[in-house]
Amino acid sequence: MNDPSSLSPRPGHRTRLVVAALAVLVVGIGAWRGWSWWQARSAQQQTAQSVAAQRLEALESRTDALRRDQRAQAQRLLDAAATNRVLRDEVLGLGQRGALLEESVAKLSDPTRHGAQALRLDEVELLLSQAAQRLDIAHDVAGARRAYALAAGALDGIDDHRLLNLKQTLAQERIAVDALGAGPHADALGRLGAIAAALPGLPRERIATMDTPSRPAWQRWLAPLVDVRATRDTTLVAPDARTAADAALQIDIGLARAAVERDDDAGYRASLARIDAWLPQLWPDSPERRRVHAQLRTLQATSAPARPNELGSTLQQLRALRNAGLRLQVPTTPAETPEVAP
Repeated sequence: MNDPSSLSPRPGHRTRLVVAALAVLVVGIGAWRGWSWWQARSAQQQTAQSVAAQRLEALESRTDALRRDQRAQAQRLLDAAATNRVLRDEVLGLGQRGALLEESVAKLSDPTRHGAQALRLDEVELLLSQAAQRLDIAHDVAGARRAYALAAGALDGIDDHRLLNLKQTLAQERIAVDALGAGPHADALGRLGAIAAALPGLPRERIATMDTPSRPAWQRWLAPLVDVRATRDTTLVAPDARTAADAALQIDIGLARAAVERDDDAGYRASLARIDAWLPQLWPDSPERRRVHAQLRTLQATSAPARPNELGSTLQQLRALRNAGLRLQVPTTPAETPEVAP
């Protein structure tokens, strides 16, 4: 029979079992704590990552907001700059308008700008300007005389002893304009027209008896058989070329008139020389042709008269007086005293 004491564990074996159990328990506890620590650390890392992601998103949204604010500020600055430019332009416009208003007020406060006297002075200046333009541009002496007459009438309506010199100057200028006659251009055009009108009346055929008294005796004896004629340096154009020559002569006459209109003295004299050269080729020698020759030579030798020094002097004197601040007497009411110019 077995001994019961042999079935019970030995003390050393029991101790080893307890130590092993304790070791397993310690390892389990350590493993559980390690696993818990790792879980906690993973949770912390995930939490930190989520927090970092949230902070990054917040920073990005804040950066976007700052960029939007920056763009808005830049747009506001542009709007403010545009508004400042508009305001500056308006201020400049107001300054210019103020200067114009001051000038208008100064003109209104000037006695020369009041009443019928100022209107008459403006009318006189306008008429004198028109007279000068008619003389210089249109060469219309008659129209200039009428403008001077109207200016003299308007100036006579102003009763101011300080305008006596101006009236005297205007009278002298009118005398100088009257001395021009029809004017050099009108005179030249008239003479040229008279020559053009006389050309169709020149004889086309040579007069046989014109040179008979001056011919030698042998020519008179041979006259029934032979006709001796001096050709000199010109020859009449052929009948078939006469139409073209007449047209060329009329063109030269038109060129001479155009040269007179545009004050082309060289072109005018060249056209007269060509007209003079056409005469011996189109018409034979005759007293009428000699008269036309003499008229052409007179036109070629005639020079334009010098411009009178008096022309334009009245307008210059009037403008000088007005620029110098001429103050005319303004009609006053009975309660006012007449203003005396300094």
